[in-house]
Amino acid sequence: MNKITSKDALIAAYNESKCKLVLRETAEHDIHSAQKELLCCGGTGCHASNSKELMENLTAAIKKHGLENDVKVVQTGCFGFCAQGPIVKVMPDNVFYVQVTPEDADEIVEKHIVNKELVERLLFVEPQLKSRVADYAKMSFYAKQQRISLRNCGLLDPEDISEYIANEGYQALAKCLFEMKPEEVVQEVLNSGLCGRGGAGFPTGLKWKIAAGVQADEKYIICNADEGDPGAFMDRSIMEGDPNSIIEAMAIGAYAIGAQNGLVYIRAEYPLAVNRLEIAIQEARELGLLGKNIMGTDFCFDIEIKLGAGAFVCGEETALIHSMEGQRGEPTTKPPFPANIGGGYWGCSSNVNNVETYATIPEIIRKGAAWYSKIGNWNAEFDEKGNFVRTISGNAGTKVFALAGQINNVGLVEVPMGTTLREIIYEIGGGISGGREFKAVQTGGPSGGCITAENLDTPIDYMNLSKIGSMMGSGGMIVLSDKDCMPAMAKFYLDFTKDESCGKCTPCRIGTRRMLEMLEKICDGNGTMEMLDDLENLAKTITDTALCGLGQTAPNPILSTLRYFRDEYIAHVRDKRCPSGTCRKLFTLKINDSCIGCTKCKRNCPVNAITGELKQLHVIDQAKCIKCGACIEGCPKKAIVME
Repeated sequence: MNKITSKDALIAAYNESKCKLVLRETAEHDIHSAQKELLCCGGTGCHASNSKELMENLTAAIKKHGLENDVKVVQTGCFGFCAQGPIVKVMPDNVFYVQVTPEDADEIVEKHIVNKELVERLLFVEPQLKSRVADYAKMSFYAKQQRISLRNCGLLDPEDISEYIANEGYQALAKCLFEMKPEEVVQEVLNSGLCGRGGAGFPTGLKWKIAAGVQADEKYIICNADEGDPGAFMDRSIMEGDPNSIIEAMAIGAYAIGAQNGLVYIRAEYPLAVNRLEIAIQEARELGLLGKNIMGTDFCFDIEIKLGAGAFVCGEETALIHSMEGQRGEPTTKPPFPANIGGGYWGCSSNVNNVETYATIPEIIRKGAAWYSKIGNWNAEFDEKGNFVRTISGNAGTKVFALAGQINNVGLVEVPMGTTLREIIYEIGGGISGGREFKAVQTGGPSGGCITAENLDTPIDYMNLSKIGSMMGSGGMIVLSDKDCMPAMAKFYLDFTKDESCGKCTPCRIGTRRMLEMLEKICDGNGTMEMLDDLENLAKTITDTALCGLGQTAPNPILSTLRYFRDEYIAHVRDKRCPSGTCRKLFTLKINDSCIGCTKCKRNCPVNAITGELKQLHVIDQAKCIKCGACIEGCPKKAIVME
């Protein structure tokens, strides 16, 4: 592909590349078509499940049948349906095979490609209907999603910029450079209603407007890719599956605020994402889409990658900036804000947005603010010129959630703002795993709170979640069932925030440790009723006095669980009992007279704590028992009970 030196050159590159995606745009089933593409998930999760070997085996099987000219294996990013990976999607047939192993490659090629038959055993089984589904668009997991930030993940080869261009990539940047003034770009983002997807929900257009209004010779546009919430992997998946969308969006942001330099702050624990970003940046430079005089204009912009060491506090923008400067990753008080001179990178005016926020920008510019603002449940006031004035209620657009925990369909989901938790958990998520009873959902990770069954019909947006004691956060969504202990869950998150505290302020450094000590005593059966009041009072004090968002929100899991599940805390303190049977110091495992001596429990025990002869009553040695529950799951007579 030739260097892109003008808008016409970009259109020519688009026309030249378009043929690459023809088979992937066919939505009709056409299993008899000779031309095929096998799209294989190439995200971190699937790589860990041997997807590389799977792709090699598929290529070998295609070659064995002499089909090299008709069938192509394409590595894509994450499809989002993580629990079902590795995934192979056959196009243009639109057939979706799940949990595919390298050993399945020959069967897929021989049966599906050569004999034109479905490999039934590899089709997804709907957890509630118990029926197999071939078309991914008809799966409950995808049916209610609207993929904007994730639009190219699972569709394009992330290591080939021509595929991004073939899917109208960099056309939004061209529109900005040739048809819009910087202030018009800012206003378009402002009118769209897009709020930052990193957690705080601050209007993105307003952030850009503030930075654009600063008079300075040097400015920076920064991408926060330091995704630190336990269980969250939205940003990683976007960078692995669609890195060019981040590059294009940062260039658009740089044009809008008057910056020439971009920085991506990404944790070193994301090697695949780093590698694909590096490839995309290099390809963009070679085509003239980064660097000097982009597309033949006066606009110059380039991007540098900065690696972080994985500190959770560096998700806070001032701590992130300090870390990029080589300093200790600690937050500072605001003002000055990063957009102000003296508050940003090396004291320069800087704009910081996270990966998911940037991934949305090209679509907003390309399709218009009016298109995006109608998605979700946004109600806003505009002036006589149609410019945004203020939000009345709700939020515009979509949000990506990492759905995990006690749920059948684990993975990434992108839904319009205003979608209810019930829709996400029971329709997209396929309900609670094991047929268990729903208890709560933890949103916002260690900074969030739990939401109970009475609020399942709450439309999800920043304001509604805040009203019921939780928060959006970056998008972690952990579903809890009746087998989960709420004090233990709060202890898990507090242990995380205690370790991740930078230690700069006393409320966070000491307060989180004191709260964790009280939670440990409660979960061990050594708590007191007075301790519950002390825990709540300390949590509220830390919320009011900590320096940054990490400390201020660290008590949220405690406050929300005390609010909705105080009875569980009381059971631990007063009755010395864990209702869910999770806290190991509050129960013992015993074998009753129903035991038939089948020896399954004895064979399943990982520490050899069970003794007994065949067809005789078995006994558990309490000194050795680690209370893992393996014996309970294997007992055919349910003879092992908690006391």
